[in-house]
Amino acid sequence: MTDAKLIADRYIALWNEADPRVRKDLLARDWADDATYVDPMMAGNGTAEIDGLIAGVQQRFPNFRFNVIGKPDAHGEHVRFSWSLGPEYVDAPIEGTDFAVVKNGRIQAITGFLDKVPVA
Repeated sequence: MTDAKLIADRYIALWNEADPRVRKDLLARDWADDATYVDPMMAGNGTAEIDGLIAGVQQRFPNFRFNVIGKPDAHGEHVRFSWSLGPEYVDAPIEGTDFAVVKNGRIQAITGFLDKVPVA
């Protein structure tokens, strides 16, 4: 059985990790080498591209942090969890829900949805 909370917590820790060397270690531990990531704004294939996406989000939102919202859940190899992105100690302006496919304990694919985004 897939541990949904562990997967979500490690995923969020990855997106919050600013040190590129540590981030690469986390990707190697928790993601398949040929993993995929897609959301309405970006997509990546393989851990190197996914690392680049994370670095880009961190550059665009330098003082923001990701947090898990609610309780992650799983069904077989599928995991669903919601998250927020924003400055600490204030209501987050961005929220989303991600769906992971996990194989052998490692993330194979993420499909992300944006549930709340600021109106420009």
